Amino acid sequence: MRTARALDALNFFLADVRDGLGPYLAVYLLAVHHWDQAETGLVLSIAGVAGLLAQVPAGALVDGLRAKRGLLALAAIMVTSVCLAIPVWPSFWPVAAAQVASGAASAVFPPAIAAITLGLVGHAAFTRRTGRNEAWNHAGNAFAALGAGVLSLWWGPIAVFFLLGGMALASLGAVLAIPGKAIDHDLARGLDGAAEGGGREQPSAWRALLTCRPLLVFAVSMALFHVANAAMLPLVGQKLAQQDLNRGTALLSACIVGAQLVMVPMAWLVGARADAWGRKPLFLAGFAVLAARGALYTLSDDPYWLLAVQAMDGVGAGLFGALLPIVVADLTRGTGHFNVSLGAVATAQGIGASLSNAAAGWVTVQAGYDAAFLSLAGVAAAGGLLFWLAMPETRTAAAGGSRRSGALVEGSAA
Repeated sequence: MRTARALDALNFFLADVRDGLGPYLAVYLLAVHHWDQAETGLVLSIAGVAGLLAQVPAGALVDGLRAKRGLLALAAIMVTSVCLAIPVWPSFWPVAAAQVASGAASAVFPPAIAAITLGLVGHAAFTRRTGRNEAWNHAGNAFAALGAGVLSLWWGPIAVFFLLGGMALASLGAVLAIPGKAIDHDLARGLDGAAEGGGREQPSAWRALLTCRPLLVFAVSMALFHVANAAMLPLVGQKLAQQDLNRGTALLSACIVGAQLVMVPMAWLVGARADAWGRKPLFLAGFAVLAARGALYTLSDDPYWLLAVQAMDGVGAGLFGALLPIVVADLTRGTGHFNVSLGAVATAQGIGASLSNAAAGWVTVQAGYDAAFLSLAGVAAAGGLLFWLAMPETRTAAAGGSRRSGALVEGSAA
């Protein structure tokens, strides 16, 4: 029970830390320091580039390192420290340097959390426990966004920096509450004697990546999803801030809270039904909702309409966030390269997100917000078509047994 609750708390408190300032940075720079959309998009892209370059090395580090809890704690401290430096030096190059450091450190979080989870529960219970992880992560995001919105009414956009620091401290306590001896480090990297050839590590991580066609298709699909998705929330935040600079952060927080509240049941749905329904139908639903969302943004500039449409982000992002480590675990079971493969897919995501922010910022400057949203919707439709035609169903790989039980899924035992 103690271990399960500690894992819940870790996902809850790291929710605000793992993404750094995220879209709040765009509002802060626009409303407080009067940056334009192109500069803001560029600095967000810099963080994305740093993160994507660090993804595969971070995954390889998690595969090879047994001190996974210490690595998580170090990354949380680094992200928080550099983000807190931004209000002190808010000019372009210091902010860009802080974003580089934050993006690189943030690359540690997804593979480390996935590895700890797999090492605790094994493949048989990984789907359900991952759904629970994502539900707690989205609940933490909703809490952080609500807190940022309320605090910003008194202290302005700078309030998000103080909130980030508080949640970072709480996440350190949560990670240290997980017993290190409870983690099976062979399982944590994808080695599993129940899988075919799973008792020994495969010879090359790069061979495991480059010779697995479904993994490559999956990575490209994830990149297209993030090309379409990453820039939408920052663009909405900029539109809201331009309508009312004093309430920009509060309105953006309302956008995030609405989406995160939808993501919680989506993550639970993945945990409960992905093994029965399969992964592919849920992914296709996420692509369809994302394309519709991009088109709907263009129908009105009313803040309440934008808030309602943004809530649809909870469907696509909620499904994708929970399913991503599950599909990678399916495809890499028995190779010993689960985390480096997860890092490779995350690299594809980072490329997509970086291109999204830079391209959408440029299109916005040249042709306006509606053109940017419609362009992003078109990319989402293309990604869904690719996934439908080229990606196989992977759930059969999860049907076998594992050396671990599902006790931590329900929190009934440690």
